[in-house]
Amino acid sequence: MQVNEHIARMPAAYLFSDIARRVGEYEAKHPGERLIRMGIGDVTRPLAPSVARAFASAAAGMAEPEGFFGYAPDSGYPFLIEAIIKNDYEARGVSLSPDEVFISDGAKSDTGALQELFAADARIAVTDPVYPVYVDSNAMAGRLGEYRDGKWSRLVTLPCTHGNGFVPQLPEGGADVLYLCCPNNPTGTVLSHAQLKKIVDWAREREVLIIFDAAYKAFIADPALPRSIYEVEGAKETAVECCSFSKTAGFTGVRCAYTVIPRQLSGKLPGGGTASLNALWRRRQGSRFNGVSYPVQRAAQAVYTPEGQRENREIIDYYRENARILLDALRGAGREPVGGLHAPYIWMKTPEGMSGWAFFDYLLSRAQVVGTPGEGFGECGAGCFRLTAFGSRENTTEAAGRVRDALMGL
Repeated sequence: MQVNEHIARMPAAYLFSDIARRVGEYEAKHPGERLIRMGIGDVTRPLAPSVARAFASAAAGMAEPEGFFGYAPDSGYPFLIEAIIKNDYEARGVSLSPDEVFISDGAKSDTGALQELFAADARIAVTDPVYPVYVDSNAMAGRLGEYRDGKWSRLVTLPCTHGNGFVPQLPEGGADVLYLCCPNNPTGTVLSHAQLKKIVDWAREREVLIIFDAAYKAFIADPALPRSIYEVEGAKETAVECCSFSKTAGFTGVRCAYTVIPRQLSGKLPGGGTASLNALWRRRQGSRFNGVSYPVQRAAQAVYTPEGQRENREIIDYYRENARILLDALRGAGREPVGGLHAPYIWMKTPEGMSGWAFFDYLLSRAQVVGTPGEGFGECGAGCFRLTAFGSRENTTEAAGRVRDALMGL
């Protein structure tokens, strides 16, 4: 049997797997030391009580004939789709049809699987630094060419740096698909309506498909900032939007998300003509996805009740306060971090001359704090570092002090 050569030729380690290995090796050599993990973006607050009650009630109902549900509809139950449209889109002035919303088990799953709709030779563009899944999923499909000197030969990168305010610099050359995460993971920055409009106009003019990852939109503090790309005129003609309950409502262990594919979105066929991306995704989901369970979708629906929205706003505010604590500590140590205001991530330059991985090792050994080196997110992440605000208040406060002291000790 022959294996997929594209996966076999990929770099050996996934970023977070490499971090886990390094941390494991450190713990084996230093038993008893209390590490504080501020790297992976996993939530720590429990589910909102009203959401947990809806989850438990639906699960208990599965033990009775009248409350039992088997396979869920491929695209999701109407009750959840209607709640999403009403609360996440109509409330922001965006009109959607139920058949444009697809319920799934995660934004990571969807952003990784959407590439199955692209031609084998589609040219992929990503921001740099970037969430690794966008790159890895296309590398596995063989679209990115050869991996040499830390780069993929066919990958188009849009630098996002401190120097340009982390606004993607649109490429002069061609691209077929652009992945855009906003609020951004890893930098924690967000784009304004005018900045998004420029990207949408560029994509429409060049017939580029935008995959817009809005997994962190609940953290946007300014109501004037767009939470959906569809708040921008013309975006329905060029963008797919992926959203998640993982960070909005703590569903990292529950698994529920949704993707919006407007009916007017289409792609070119090799022999001429076009095909509906909505229809292609519906066909793909029907063959490869068995739906999200009924209790999980009832839990997600409860996120949109008045009680659920109030409770989840309190949880988001808790993480925002964690971010403030981290930002204050870093500024107190003379750093100039970004992010943390509209996203749960704080991005910083490492001390002079240190790579992100060198700073990772320094913090691990000096402060027993685990973060994420910027090099894991792309070439433009070199010499940068990411911290997450998803920890407990106690751990965040202690880690902030440890990191500040470690920085002052350099």
